[in-house]
Amino acid sequence: MAATTGARDECGVVAVSAPGEEVARLCYYALYALQHRGQESAGIAVSEGARLLVSREMGLVSQAFDEARLAGLPGDRGIGHVRYSTSGTSSWDNAQPAFTVAGSGAGVALAHNGNLTNTEALAGSGGRTRACGTDSQLLATLLAERLDEGGLEAATADVCSEAMGAYSLVALTEDAIVGARDPHGVRPLVVGRLPAGGYVLASETVALDILGAHLIREVAPGEVVTVDRHGLRTRRFASAHPAFCAFEYVYLARPDHVEPAADGSTTSVAAARRRLGQALAEEAPADADLVVPVPDSGTAAAAGYAQASGIPYAEGLVKNRYVGRTFIEPSPSLRQLGVRLKLNPLRDVIAGQRLVVVDDSIVRGNTSRQLMAMLREAGAREIHLRVTSPPIRHPCFYGVDMATPTELIGSGLTIDEIRAFVGADSLAYLPQERLVEATRRPGDALCTACFDGRYPIPIPDEPALAQASLFTDLSPGTSVAAPAPPHVEGSDA
Repeated sequence: MAATTGARDECGVVAVSAPGEEVARLCYYALYALQHRGQESAGIAVSEGARLLVSREMGLVSQAFDEARLAGLPGDRGIGHVRYSTSGTSSWDNAQPAFTVAGSGAGVALAHNGNLTNTEALAGSGGRTRACGTDSQLLATLLAERLDEGGLEAATADVCSEAMGAYSLVALTEDAIVGARDPHGVRPLVVGRLPAGGYVLASETVALDILGAHLIREVAPGEVVTVDRHGLRTRRFASAHPAFCAFEYVYLARPDHVEPAADGSTTSVAAARRRLGQALAEEAPADADLVVPVPDSGTAAAAGYAQASGIPYAEGLVKNRYVGRTFIEPSPSLRQLGVRLKLNPLRDVIAGQRLVVVDDSIVRGNTSRQLMAMLREAGAREIHLRVTSPPIRHPCFYGVDMATPTELIGSGLTIDEIRAFVGADSLAYLPQERLVEATRRPGDALCTACFDGRYPIPIPDEPALAQASLFTDLSPGTSVAAPAPPHVEGSDA
């Protein structure tokens, strides 16, 4: 269950309790809003009181569900999931929600965002390991084994107190819904209230927005939230040690996702990205004619860069809205093709111009290399590439498939070597302290492991990790030494 070698997105979860409503349709719309978090499979599980019904398919939400399938999912509480596989293969068997049955015959469905780091210890027996193809199925199995002892809430608190890693999960039985977040709160999970009563749990506030739900707050790290016939209640299973994923601000979250603060205020991801761009303009100015974003995650940052620098902003790249994130394509050849499918330069805007191109990150470098070549072909006179994150030097083991160190161009090359490889006239990254400042979260409440190698949760000691040149037996806060520089010339990564 180690991380795989791609550099891709993660998953999205939703849970809805809406008395008197067709909850499958509400889950469907919420999953549409979360589609950017996973494009390999989609699934919905509902309770009609006496039993659970689960439907899941490979593909996008619109491919997995139609009117007939939604009509076959009656019930007023349910959960849903969109998946990119970071644990287990991309197959129907591993699509979520995962489902299993307790000894009493009660059903348990579970949808999970993140990666566990102690699956071997949790799995225990070989039989259980063979039966659970993903850590999500393992969690569902463990919940079912303990469900009869004290109900879903107690079982969830018990299992979560033993699980290590990053996870935001929702689970469903015939009579209750729970949501839970790991003690570090690495992956997002929020709770909202529906106008006519009932509650929504979701990875991002965009899922609440589409249902007209009012944001209450984040689910706290180390907290279980339960919704049943008694309403909503919460309980702690562990003390909070926040380490929220900084890459959510850089790339993963939709720009209209709202981050609630402890003082009751909120800030959108788009606002944070504007601050990233403003900071980048201060840290890495350029003598140029236009600021051009790489859509969509670079758009708000480019606007911030233009505002702070006084250089005019221009839409120089047109995005095909019907092509998914090139990050998510399952093979290198498709990922390369996806760059040209996804983006096309506006020649009359960029020809003869000196450009500041603002992007969110550079992972392997080939996407940036192709993009620089496309802009040159379209007549750009100079290209100054500006990146709203520090160099990515270390893989993620917490639910974002960030490749192995040998595939990460930032893990061994200097910034000037990266600049030469991608073909830019200049290249600058945002310093980590400015990224932290832009999020408006305390630095010790963020996970920045992909930038600095300081993993807040121990990572598993597995042969695959040793092959990736990582130290084993890491404790929280331990740094990982940078591996040897990757061979990038002619790479398809």
